[in-house]
Amino acid sequence: MKLRNLGAFGAIVLMVGAACTAGAPTSPPVSPGASAGASAGASAGASSRGTVKIGVDLPLSGGEVANGVPTRQGLELAVLEANEAGGVGGYMLELSIQDDAVNGVHDPDQGASNAGILVADPAVVGMVGPFNSNVARAIIPVTNEAGLAQCSPSNTGVDLTKEGSEVYRPNNPEQRNYFRVATPDDIQGPAAAQYAYNDLEARSAYVIDDTEAFGVGVANSFTAEFEDLGGSVVKRDGNDFTTNQSFAALLTAAGDFDVVFFGGTQVTGGGQLRKDMGTAGLLEIPFVGPDGTTDLQEGGQEGAMITLAGVENSENVHGTVAGIHDIPDPEAFAAAYSAEFDEQPGAYSALAYACTQALIGAIEGSADTATDMAALREAVRAHIFGGNTYETVLGTLNFDENGDSSQKFISFYKTDTELNDGTGGWVFVRQEDFAEIAP
Repeated sequence: MKLRNLGAFGAIVLMVGAACTAGAPTSPPVSPGASAGASAGASAGASSRGTVKIGVDLPLSGGEVANGVPTRQGLELAVLEANEAGGVGGYMLELSIQDDAVNGVHDPDQGASNAGILVADPAVVGMVGPFNSNVARAIIPVTNEAGLAQCSPSNTGVDLTKEGSEVYRPNNPEQRNYFRVATPDDIQGPAAAQYAYNDLEARSAYVIDDTEAFGVGVANSFTAEFEDLGGSVVKRDGNDFTTNQSFAALLTAAGDFDVVFFGGTQVTGGGQLRKDMGTAGLLEIPFVGPDGTTDLQEGGQEGAMITLAGVENSENVHGTVAGIHDIPDPEAFAAAYSAEFDEQPGAYSALAYACTQALIGAIEGSADTATDMAALREAVRAHIFGGNTYETVLGTLNFDENGDSSQKFISFYKTDTELNDGTGGWVFVRQEDFAEIAP
């Protein structure tokens, strides 16, 4: 396939049994609800134990494709490479992919239904997803009861792993199954506030959220840190975008401010808010958003922040991603990804790849002792929470007793409307490791 002479990146992949054989055929695209199986780049005959599945739940339709599809492709790449290397622990891998978007928007009820499908399949021994924290709140009770290891590349809700997480484990309160590689919002929100205050030199902020749990949480933590730094929040609003799709009146009522922070995603109002700031003549005021709006997709792509805002309104837009930018070999990963999918990675492509690597490592470490699929599912979960380390595209990772990653990076980006022949894109500003001061 595409991973010839990848140096350090190839070494990382080999450590978890996910290397690639040069010259092997590529796999066809995988549609939501379909399975990517052993036929994707390798013969099932290379496996001595048969096939196991990794379940996937992501928002993959409508306006959500800008976030969901690049994330899905990251984990597809990891599975494709593992199969081309001959499988994992004697097994070939398949993906059972579910779409949690309803009418183009991520939906917790659909996520819970999808999780039910995944846990009912005994061949599913691990899961990647979901993308959104409110969907995770609906899914975790289902996967926890079934003992299915579940890794999110992008969930940042604090309560998913820390205080309050017990409510998502009603039937197995002492058993953890959910873990993530993303940095939670008790770091992301304050990091965005520090960026607004120190880098953008803002002193008065208008803070608005989309009324969803993720948006409210990250906006609250931004607000607290911005005020602790000496800034003032002139107004704090919530807007349910399903009922009010214009921010014009809210912007007028907010008065004077020198930065806007939006807690939410581009499809729950972030794009429209920036568009309405343009109509109101407020484009000189920076817009700052969390990873929900920082999709790293170029303008013109369906559902992208720049597309929804309009490139003419997208200068002076800033945002965070709850993960590391300077991975050990970014050029190799980008080359492998773009060779397979003919586009650049998204904000969470590498993190989804890392989630899959951790599950692959747990399968590899559990295959010889598990006597059946039920035993393998439990062994994979126990391996993740057993203090083991995993060599991933993000670097060496382990997960604490709550399921949080040892990495605590936040990466900062801003838009450049001259990129991509004037359709706009994102550029990396810097990253910061908050591991020493993480709550």
